[in-house]
Amino acid sequence: MPAGHEELNDLTRFGGIGWGRRRALLAAGMALAAGAGAAANELLRDGDPDGGTDPGVPAVDAIPFHGPRQAGVLAPQQPATHLLAFDLPAASVTAGRKSLRDALDALTGTLADAASDTPGDVRIQGGGTTRLTSLVGVGPELAARLELDVPSTLDQLPSFPGDRLDPDRGGGDLLVQLCADDRWTLAIVAELVATAAGTAGAVPRWTQSGFLPPTTPGTTPRNLFGAKDGTANPGREDAGQWVWGPPGAHENGTVLVYRRIHMDVGGFAALPEDERDRAIGRRMRDGVPLSGTAEHDEPDVYAKNPDGSYIVPATAHVRLTSPRLDGGARMLRRSYSYDDGPTDRGLLFCAFMRDPEQFTRVQNRLADRDALGPFVEHRASAVAYVLPGTRPDGVLGERLWA
Repeated sequence: MPAGHEELNDLTRFGGIGWGRRRALLAAGMALAAGAGAAANELLRDGDPDGGTDPGVPAVDAIPFHGPRQAGVLAPQQPATHLLAFDLPAASVTAGRKSLRDALDALTGTLADAASDTPGDVRIQGGGTTRLTSLVGVGPELAARLELDVPSTLDQLPSFPGDRLDPDRGGGDLLVQLCADDRWTLAIVAELVATAAGTAGAVPRWTQSGFLPPTTPGTTPRNLFGAKDGTANPGREDAGQWVWGPPGAHENGTVLVYRRIHMDVGGFAALPEDERDRAIGRRMRDGVPLSGTAEHDEPDVYAKNPDGSYIVPATAHVRLTSPRLDGGARMLRRSYSYDDGPTDRGLLFCAFMRDPEQFTRVQNRLADRDALGPFVEHRASAVAYVLPGTRPDGVLGERLWA
């Protein structure tokens, strides 16, 4: 498990163009079939998980692509995701910037069209809207090479004890994350994205698909360990401090930390239930913290038993990832499960933060003594500056050249 499976929340609280329209759609009765939290589950998704064309069900507008912040960070978490990373050819700063501009221009047009009510590709027409959301980010090596205006905090992560990272499945100059209600949409749009990036000379580096389980609206999805994964996330005020950039060129951008984490699902399942509860710090059956009475209670990492031991054990995942041990710092977590075969299953940890050093601090604590450590292995890693959104007449990344 990564730096905290704890924190998922109502992402729609964060400001942006078009939210009023979507609140109106809420009144029409949309519900999210697999979502990130009770409030998020009630927004931005129609009631047909298959995207069917029942003539008795009115069509629902697409999730807007344009706005101050990219929809792939803002919108409630959708059931399926697909990540793609690309490298740009080594070149002079001038030539490299032109290639990047061309790539971002092509990606902006492609993603905006695919997310619209009337996408140009016939394969994603006719079934209602694609319900597509996306984000585009640039990697730290590209930013340094092309002297881009990115946050000063953007950097590669250090090595952590126990890492077994495959360089061919991590890193990258450009990172794109697609999310939708179905795999069909993602397969088609991933193809369109690869073609668009390729027109500017970008070369595919790695791809990865992920999913969420079917989840009753208003409840928290589970990961492959069977634990509820995503109980609370930073609210608007905390997100302004810990997730989004400070006022200025980067205030509508953020930094994505991605980790592909292999999970020993069978080994963890073989533990007695009480041992699994103590390893996580929550009851498996309902997600309630060991120190609380309801799932959404804040875990009290300082509460003790009569014998002086911690109620939430000192090695529990919940304790080691607690914001109380990190000056209140919180990440915006939007993780997915993956299944690449019977011996390769796990978690695609995706977390957004202003400063990736926050992840480093938490991961060092986890690497040192996390009770889940024997059952997880980090096998790929990437960091990217998620660009601010753009206007309908604009292009992603316009402020990279300031």
